[in-house]
Amino acid sequence: MVVETGRAEKLPPHDIEAEEAVVASLLVDPDAIYKIAPILKPEDFFREQNAWAYESCRALWERNQSINQITVAHELARRGRLEEVGGAAYLSRLVAELPTSVGVEHYAGLVQRDSSYRKMITAAGQIAQMAYRAGPDVGEVLARAETLIAGIRQGESIRDFVHVKELLEGYLASADHATGAVAAQARAITTGFMDLDTLLGGLKRADLIVVAARPAVGKTSLAMNFARNAAARQQATVGIFSVEMAAEQVVQRLLAAESGVDSTRLGFGMHSDREQARIINALGVISDLNIYFDDTAMLTVAEMRAKARRLHLEHGLDLLVVDHLQLMHGGMRHDNRVQEVSYITRSLKELARDLDVPVLACSQLSRATEARPTHIPQLSDLRDSGSIEQDADAVLFIYREEKHIGREEWQRQHPDRPSESYPAGIAQIIIAKHRNGPTGTIHLRFRERIARFEDLLVREAGEWEEET
Repeated sequence: MVVETGRAEKLPPHDIEAEEAVVASLLVDPDAIYKIAPILKPEDFFREQNAWAYESCRALWERNQSINQITVAHELARRGRLEEVGGAAYLSRLVAELPTSVGVEHYAGLVQRDSSYRKMITAAGQIAQMAYRAGPDVGEVLARAETLIAGIRQGESIRDFVHVKELLEGYLASADHATGAVAAQARAITTGFMDLDTLLGGLKRADLIVVAARPAVGKTSLAMNFARNAAARQQATVGIFSVEMAAEQVVQRLLAAESGVDSTRLGFGMHSDREQARIINALGVISDLNIYFDDTAMLTVAEMRAKARRLHLEHGLDLLVVDHLQLMHGGMRHDNRVQEVSYITRSLKELARDLDVPVLACSQLSRATEARPTHIPQLSDLRDSGSIEQDADAVLFIYREEKHIGREEWQRQHPDRPSESYPAGIAQIIIAKHRNGPTGTIHLRFRERIARFEDLLVREAGEWEEET
């Protein structure tokens, strides 16, 4: 793209000498291609002749053939490009001017950097055109603009191998500082539940954790409990994308869980004076938590990514919650919903790694659980896409037996057990996948009326009712 400045034409950013140095390095050093192939593409070159030469070198490398002046010249000729690049004399000149491959990674970095700048210029032009057209939906235009910029960033996110010593130095540095105010930055994020934290090791940074259940079983409540516990116990900063419910409704659940007042009565203002005191105290506690809500109904991946990065830059971020996954939109054209969900889960995993925070995504389960005698969820029940299981680092299912069998029927099925053993208010948290640790099942108490999960040993059933 050529830009008129009024005095002279200004070319986009490029470095022809760096481009030729890259090609020359490949011609004189057969191993140089291994250093730059993962980070440099033919389209990153500004001058076509250099791009064609590099493309020929990559083609030879992919066919496991030698790279030198003769083989590259033959490959260019086979593609009908040899004369266009300047013949064999072009290759000879490059080798004569740079007879060594020292610095090939530096040259490749310059080429890739300028390629990114050119992509930014192109994206800026496209964004300007979209803005001039002034479509009726500014949100859609913003989402497309963010997608263009995110595409450039994703192209820059390729990492190379890092020596284990560097990783250990980072670990030791984190361990040395894992006390006081920086503890939440250095460690995994706590769920606030003893057995679950022991099994998971907390919510690990850069991980995608999926909490899945059938409707009305408690997945939103569990996610909010995680958020509250992280913010209260570790002073963690939590971002919550509430796609399903209005932020006010979610905050009401937080208030019910914190105060112990029935969420229904709380919503209608039907509480006693004694409960009012607990509500006021809970308001003070929750107000001091670093929790941020976004309840955009038609949330796209690009919008979520942009908002999460902005929150991370402005306030820091330790945990990101998305409720729930199936209500999100890819923001791009896909052939079917399965492909779209695959794109969404892959994007959530990339965001977790990019921001170095755990991303907790709630997910619906298919009706397949209802057709089985036990109704216990399985990984195959994850709705819309197998990529949820593939992309997630941990998958947690919530199973409540009381949702599927009444007390009398349960007693008939378990005649050898006392009726008091009926699992009322007991939730099984099934860790069905754990990429970096063990799987297993733990039990929590779930107080549905106040939307709160608790460790079984924390309170006995009915304590809140006794207090009121």
